[in-house]
Formats: sequence, C-alpha cells, structure tokens
Amino acid sequence: MKSFVINENDAGQRLDKFMHKLMKGAMPTSLIYKYIRKKRVKVNGGRCEIGYILKSGDLLELYINDEFFTADKKPDFSRIKPDLDIVYEDENIILINKKAGVVVHDDDIGSRDTLVARLLSYLAQKGEYNPENEHSFVPALCNRIDRNTSGIVIAAKNAAALRAMNDIIKHRMVKKTYLALCEGVMEKKSEVLEGYLFKNSKKNRVFITKKPQKGSQKITTIYRVLEQRENEALLEVELVTGRTHQIRAHLASIGHPLCGDGKYGKNAGSGRQYQALHSYKLEFTEGFESTVLSYLKGKTFVSENADFI
Repeated sequence: MKSFVINENDAGQRLDKFMHKLMKGAMPTSLIYKYIRKKRVKVNGGRCEIGYILKSGDLLELYINDEFFTADKKPDFSRIKPDLDIVYEDENIILINKKAGVVVHDDDIGSRDTLVARLLSYLAQKGEYNPENEHSFVPALCNRIDRNTSGIVIAAKNAAALRAMNDIIKHRMVKKTYLALCEGVMEKKSEVLEGYLFKNSKKNRVFITKKPQKGSQKITTIYRVLEQRENEALLEVELVTGRTHQIRAHLASIGHPLCGDGKYGKNAGSGRQYQALHSYKLEFTEGFESTVLSYLKGKTFVSENADFI
C-alpha cells in the first residue's frame, strides 16, 4: 500500500486522471476503474468515486501492487545548464525567448538539452520545483514553436496556471505576432492572405491551395512590410488561425519564402542556418477574469531579439 497527500498542484483533477499520471501509464485505465470500484483506492479512509475531484489535503491510499509504481521515475535534469533568455517571470508563469535550433521537448533522436529540461533545471535551482514533492505535476510549456524558429514560449510553474493558460490559448485570448524576413520585393505593403492548408504527415510538410479540398483547413495570415531591403523584406505577421507551418507555407505560396527556409524555400547560399522567423509579441486580451492569470489582461510582452533584424 502507498499513500499520498494531495497538494495544490494535484488538486482540482479527477481521481482517475490523477492515478493515470501517477502510474505513468503502467496501469491500464480499465484496471484503475476496477480498483476504484473494488475499494482498493480510498480517499480520506473511505470509499470514493471514479469522478471524485481531488482536494488539497486529501489522503489518498492505494492498495495496489508495487509493480505498478516502477515506472514512477523522476526527471533527471541535474546536468542541464539553465541557459534561458527570460522575457518575463512571476510566481505563475515564465516567458522564455527560445533560440532557433533549440529543441523544445525530447525528440526521436534522443535530444536531452531541451527547453523543458533547461526550464526544470532553472526552477529547481531557484527552489521553485522539487520533483520529489510532486506526484502528478511537472512545470510545462503551454505553447510550442518549431525547432528552427525563435521567439517567445510560455511556461506554467503550477497546475492552476497551466490549466488557465491552456484555456486562454484554446479560446484565442492571446494574440501572437511574428517577425519574418522573406525573399523578394513585396508588391503590397500589407495584405490579408487567405487559403486552405493541407497537412501531409508522412512528408512532415503542408500544402496551400486557394480552394478547399478534403482534409484541408481554412487559414488566414496578415502581414505588414516593416522594411524593404534590396531583395528581402522584413515583415510583421499576425496569425488569425494557427496551423502547422502556416506562416512559412503561406508566404512561400505567394512567391516569398522565408530566408533560410530549406523546406518551403531554399537556404543554400543564404548564409542562414535556420528560417528567419521569430515569435516576438504576445498580447493578452479579454475573457479570463476568473482565473489565476486575470492580471495578464491587457498586457503585452515583446522580444525583438531576433538575429535577422
């Protein structure tokens, strides 16, 4: 038998969801349900329901074989240097300017020096995160950008902030604006681009068409020319819709691929290792007054630290 005292980061979630995270997938959902029904899971010494919402201070007792806890390994980030370019930080969130080329999460080639690992190392050194004290929560990124794109990434330090920020992003209550350097001379100083995006997962790329096709999604991209150089244009780009590779593919579809973009344009001879795209501004708008992040309403955060400006 193992027991756990529910903390603030565990509270507010269903019992079955918490157990699934606790077991790291070692116990099938059907077995979790069975054990709850068979009273092998108790809350505060009594019987509980599958949908019980955990509260801070609850005593959870699990009469479950130890084999299901063997996957409960804490993350090891002790050797990772907390190299972060911090745009903003408070007790709930941290905004990080990710450099182009930095991997966000562990990937298929086994990258360990990720943005997440650096974040955990940073918070651990500050004393704001101790994996030994957490049962189900790990500080996490709320949005992500391509490995070869730079710019602001949002991370949540606690579960309440993570839930609130995920809701803010889901309901598009944060406006994201990018800086982009594209090839060629722009005929229009500003334009609202519309089209349809189709994702080919096997090729890991997307295709843009003017008319809808099966499986495509409508997209809208707005750009404004900030500076026209000899054969390059510096743009401010707003995503009305946020789809995979939308900016890169949409600009390429009108004949102006991003400088250094080897997938939708060309990077040979450009002298650039990564595509010239930077997520530089976040604007928090209306609609989340009742959350722990209500103080962000009306605030704007900017990072112009792009290597192509």
